[in-house]
Amino acid sequence: LLQSGQHSWLAGLKTLLLNVSTAVTRDVLITFSPTAGPSRLNTTEKGKAGKIHLPREIFQSLSSQTVRVVVTVLNIQQLGVFKEVNQTAQVLDNTVVGITVGESSISGLQEPVQLTFAHRQLPQGVTPRCVFWDPSKGAPCSGRVWGGAQVLYRHSQRSPVPVAGQAGGWQSSGCVTQPGDKGTVCSCDHLTFFTLLLNPALDGSTAKALMAVATAGCAVAMAFSIFTMAFCIFVRCRFRFEETVRTNLGLHVNLVGSLFLLNLAFLLNSGLSGRAHPRTCGVLGGLTHYCLLCCFTWTALEGCQLYLLFVKVLGIYIHHYLAKLCLVGWGFPVLVVGVAGAIGSYGEYSIQTTDHQIIAHLCWITSKHLLVHYITNCGYFGLIFLFNVAVFGVAIQKSCSLQGTGAVQGYHKPWKVALVAAGLFCLLGATWALAFLTYGISSTAVLYLFTVLNSLQGIFIFIWLVVLYYPKTKETTGSLSYIIRHDKNTTASQD
Repeated sequence: LLQSGQHSWLAGLKTLLLNVSTAVTRDVLITFSPTAGPSRLNTTEKGKAGKIHLPREIFQSLSSQTVRVVVTVLNIQQLGVFKEVNQTAQVLDNTVVGITVGESSISGLQEPVQLTFAHRQLPQGVTPRCVFWDPSKGAPCSGRVWGGAQVLYRHSQRSPVPVAGQAGGWQSSGCVTQPGDKGTVCSCDHLTFFTLLLNPALDGSTAKALMAVATAGCAVAMAFSIFTMAFCIFVRCRFRFEETVRTNLGLHVNLVGSLFLLNLAFLLNSGLSGRAHPRTCGVLGGLTHYCLLCCFTWTALEGCQLYLLFVKVLGIYIHHYLAKLCLVGWGFPVLVVGVAGAIGSYGEYSIQTTDHQIIAHLCWITSKHLLVHYITNCGYFGLIFLFNVAVFGVAIQKSCSLQGTGAVQGYHKPWKVALVAAGLFCLLGATWALAFLTYGISSTAVLYLFTVLNSLQGIFIFIWLVVLYYPKTKETTGSLSYIIRHDKNTTASQD
């Protein structure tokens, strides 16, 4: 490095000018902060400032003996620049870092430029994303003209600072984001203006709309859950079915019962959280978690029962089978919630935006024990769903083979086949799987879809059960009992 100096042209803009030899044998390291701006990095310096790592490949590829490096740190809130139209994400510390080397544009680097944006632990539900300013994107950006100083800066340093009337927007192509607890590393294959965008999973208006949809949907789901349980009990008592079908109906009643309790717990949670006593909130959080785990467990038991029906079709008899299923379905979640409660996992959980504005309160697993959520909810359901998808594939294959033999006549209508398959997939937890698509940069459409489908899950199950189980004749060849009996006879004849 031959010469270095720092210049501050005006409030909110700080620059560092370096003359670097193209024969440099080491990478160039620079530190920056929103308040102090850019400066040469002292290798013994320790702090929370950001860092810039310029690989020596950049300089060795240039023809001149020395090249000027300009590093600019801008406060976009003070300057009123780099504002994308309809931007919802927040710029970290309102800081944008610009890097130019020489007079030409540099891109396609084999060894990327690395920028480390220092920050504290980000709020839950916020995703960092490394971006750069693309002048060719979008509509004209908002910004104020800086007058003579701004024009001088633009033309002397060849830095494309946007002014009012120019187009522009944030892009992430060519940049890789590596999040961390104390900072995020951005690795980019070109030089321009960079920043770290914080993308919130929810904003205030979307959260309120989702809460309203979920509340209304839960009320409707509770009503249909009652209808479904009453229907299953009526059919089970009114008509003569094989023991297998009676067990299936008992399973459905328990699954729908767990959905009823979950919807009830959610309504209590949304109504009492935020003003409940800490102990009351902890109990309510544990109750909500228990109801959710019961839904997952009964979903798993539905998959196990389907596996026994379509795969293990011969000689299956377990004494007090339904009672033992109830012991697992309602008892296992008690153990999980008991252990989680013993370590103090339940309490008030706040959903926040990037500026720490609280959107909603919930009595749930606290932020200090999110590992409990990831293991008992995400991990547990993930394993259940993978198993149920495999069982669903086997069941569909068996049904298609029976359709091909002409043994089952009742479901030859395409709409009925599709309805039965969709209902079965819903019963095995397909709507809950949408939760995995809401991680990261969440799609509002997916959030709405997840909320609506899970709120209306009771309606779907009710319609499915009416179509599948209500007998129109004494022995309908489309009934599940007929399919199972024919499959048993077919397997026995093959043996």
